[in-house]
Amino acid sequence: MHQFEAAFAHWVIRNRWGIVAVAIVLLVIAAAGIRHLHFTSSYRVYFGPDNPQRVAFEELENTYVKNDNLIIVVAPEDGEVFTRENLSIIEEVTKRAWQIPYANRVDSITNFQYTEAEQDNLIIRDLVRNAAKLSNTELTRIKQIALNEPLLRGSLIRENTRVTGLFINIQLPGEDETAENAEIIGFARKLAAEIEDRYPGIRIYLTGMVMMNNAFPEATVADLTSLIPLSFALMIVLLGVLVGSFVSTLSTVLVLAFSIAGALGLAGYIGFPLTPVSAVAPTIILTISIANCVHILVSFLRGMRHHLNKHEALEESLRINLQPVFIASITTAIGFLSLNFSEVPPFQHLGTIVALGVLISFVLAVSLLPALIAVLPVRTPEQTEDDDSTMVRLGDFVVRHRDPLLWGMSIIVIVLIANVPRNELNDVFLHWFDKTIQFRADTDFTLDNLTGLYRTEYSLRSGESGGISNPEFQYEVEAFANWMRQQHGILHVRTFTDIMKRLNKNLHEDADAMYRLPGERDLAAQYLLLYEMSLPYGLDLNNQVNVDKSSVRLTVTTDTLSTKEILALNASAATWLDANAPHIDALPASGTIVMFANIGHRNVKALLAGTTVALVLISLFLIIALRSAKIGLVSLIPNLVPAAMGFGLWGIFVGEVGLSLSIVIGMTLGVVVDDTVHFLSKYLRARREQGLSSQDAVRYAFRTVGRALLITSIILIVGFSVLAQSSFATNGDMGLLTAIVITLAIVADFLLLPPLLMKIEGKDDTNLRGSVPRS
Repeated sequence: MHQFEAAFAHWVIRNRWGIVAVAIVLLVIAAAGIRHLHFTSSYRVYFGPDNPQRVAFEELENTYVKNDNLIIVVAPEDGEVFTRENLSIIEEVTKRAWQIPYANRVDSITNFQYTEAEQDNLIIRDLVRNAAKLSNTELTRIKQIALNEPLLRGSLIRENTRVTGLFINIQLPGEDETAENAEIIGFARKLAAEIEDRYPGIRIYLTGMVMMNNAFPEATVADLTSLIPLSFALMIVLLGVLVGSFVSTLSTVLVLAFSIAGALGLAGYIGFPLTPVSAVAPTIILTISIANCVHILVSFLRGMRHHLNKHEALEESLRINLQPVFIASITTAIGFLSLNFSEVPPFQHLGTIVALGVLISFVLAVSLLPALIAVLPVRTPEQTEDDDSTMVRLGDFVVRHRDPLLWGMSIIVIVLIANVPRNELNDVFLHWFDKTIQFRADTDFTLDNLTGLYRTEYSLRSGESGGISNPEFQYEVEAFANWMRQQHGILHVRTFTDIMKRLNKNLHEDADAMYRLPGERDLAAQYLLLYEMSLPYGLDLNNQVNVDKSSVRLTVTTDTLSTKEILALNASAATWLDANAPHIDALPASGTIVMFANIGHRNVKALLAGTTVALVLISLFLIIALRSAKIGLVSLIPNLVPAAMGFGLWGIFVGEVGLSLSIVIGMTLGVVVDDTVHFLSKYLRARREQGLSSQDAVRYAFRTVGRALLITSIILIVGFSVLAQSSFATNGDMGLLTAIVITLAIVADFLLLPPLLMKIEGKDDTNLRGSVPRS
C-alpha cells in the first residue's frame, strides 16, 4: 500500500497543472445541475407516497374535500368583534376572501348559514347581513347566537369575542404546488396589508396549512442566506488562525466551494427538491470536508518546518494521509448514506447529498488541493516545535495516567449511557419553526386568542348508502363527539349531528326542548335533503358528508399537543369507538398532525436498521483497511460511545427526542470515525514500521496527528454549532446534539482510546510488524 501512496503522491505533483484544469472542467459540468434544484413548499414531502398515514389522509380527502386551508384571523384593537364597524369589516374580508386563488369555500361568522323557522318554513341565511345597519338589539342577538352555536364557538369565535377568524378551504391543482402556494400567499398578504391600511384599528394574522407550507421554503431561504455565509466566514477565520497559511487557506476554501457546488449540482441532476432539511447540506459538507484538507495541510506544513521543500512536503503529506483520509471519507459517506433508510424523504436527500459532497471533497483534497499548493507560492513556516509541544505533553500525560484514565472514562461513559432511557420520543411539530418565522408568530397568536392549528379527522362510516340518517348511527356519532369534547386539549369538535339537532329544533317551531337528534330515519333524511337544497354554492356539506350519504367527517381541533399526547388521544378514541359504537365503522384517525405524530416512531425503527447496516459495513471496512480484526473491533468503542454519551446528556438536560434527532446516531457514526481512523493509522504506523511499544506508539500518534485532530474537531464543533442557530428546529437540534457528540468523540479519542490500546496491546509490544512507511 505504501508504494501506491508514494507513487500517487508523486503523480499528483508531477501532473499538477493538468489536475487543476480537469478538476475545474468536471466541477463546472457537475455544478451546472444546480439550475435543476427547486424549493418545495408542501409539508407532504416529509412523507413518502407509501406512508400509511399519508395514504389514509389522501383517501379521506378524496372522500370529502382537500384539507389545505388558510386561516385569516381578524383582531380588532378595541377588543370586541360584535360591533357594526368590525362586523362590516369582516363582511368585506369574507367577500374578498372568495377571490383568493384556488379558494372553494369561505367560512366566517358573517356568512355562517343560520337556520330558523318562520311558521312552516325553514329559513337559511347569513348570520350577519348589512352589519353597518344593525341595531343594538340585533347585535346582541347575533352575538348570543354565535356564542351558543357549537359549530362556531371554539372555532371561529371565543367566549371573550375579542378575535374572530375566517376559514378558507383551498383546492390546489397540484401541477406546481410551490408556485400555487406562492400565488395564494401573495394574494393573502396583500389583502391583509390593504385591510390594515384601510382600517388602522384592525390587525390581521395569517395561519393554516397553506401558510405552514410556505413556512418551509421561508425557513430554507433563511438558512441558505444566513448559515452558509456565516459558516464560510468562520471556517476561513479558523483555518487562517489554526493553520496559519494564506495559500493553504485559499486552496482549502476553493476545495470546499467546489465540493458543495458539485454535490448540489449532482442533487439537481438526480431531481432532489430543496427542503429545510436538505438545505443545510452545504453547511454540513463545508464542516466535514475541512477535516480532510486540514490533515493534509498540517502534515505538509510540519514537513516544511522540518526542512523539506514544498513538493517533498506535499508528497510526504499525501503519502501518510492518503489511506486514513480515504478510510475516513468512506466511513463518513456510509454513515450519511444510512439516512436513506429513513421514512422521511428529506432526510434521505440530506444523507445522499452530504455523502456525495464528502466523496467529492476526498477526491479534491488528495488531488486539487496539493496541485493548487504546488503551483502557488507558499511561505516556509518558521521552524518551531511549539505547535507540537502541547500534544507531546498530552501524550505523556495519557501514557503516565493510562489506568486511572481508563477507569475514570469508563465510569463516565457508563453513567452517561445509563441516562439514555430518560429520553422520550416526543415532538411538537409546530415548534419546528422558530418564532422569527412569521407563520409561527401568527399561529401562536391564533392559538392564544382563537383556536388551534392541529386537526384530527375521523371518517365515520355507516356501512350503507344513506346510512348517516340512521338514528342509531347519529346517536353514536353524537356520543363520540361529546366524549371527545371532554378529553384533554380539545378546543373544538365539528360534527354534522349539531346541524341535525338544530334542524330538528327549527322544524319544531324553534322549541328549545326539540334541540336533539330526530328519532326517525326518514325524518332525518328529509331534514338533510331540505337543508342541502337551501344552502348557497360553496357552503354545502360536501366537506362533512360523502356523496352517497354513507359516511360523515368528524373534525377535532386540539391545542398544540405533543406527538405522545396525539397518539394517546387517537388510541383512546379507537378504543372508545370499538366499545361504544357498534353502528360505526370508523377509519383510523387521519390528518396532518396524525401524519407528523406517527412519522417519528416509524423513522426511529427504520433508522435503527440503517444504523445497524452502517455499523456492520464500517466495522468490516475498518478491519480490512487497518489489517487487524482486533484493532478494527477496538475502534468501535470510541466510535459508538460518543453518540451514546451525547444522548445520555440529552436525557439529563432535555429528555425529549424529536424527529430530527433520530438521524444523529447514523450521521455522527461516520463523522466520529474520522478522528479514530487518523489516530489508529498513526499508532499502527509506529507499531508496524518503527517497532515502537504501545506506549511510545501512542506518544507518536499524539505528536504527529494530535494537533490535526484537535483542529478538525474544533472546526466540526463550530460548524455544527452554527447549524444549531437554524430557525428550523429540526436542523437546530440536530446541529446542537451533533456538536455535543463530536466534543465527546475527541475526548474519547484522546482519553479513552489510547489507554484502551495500551491495555490490550501492552503485553505484546513487539509482534506487530507491517509495511506502513515511516513518517
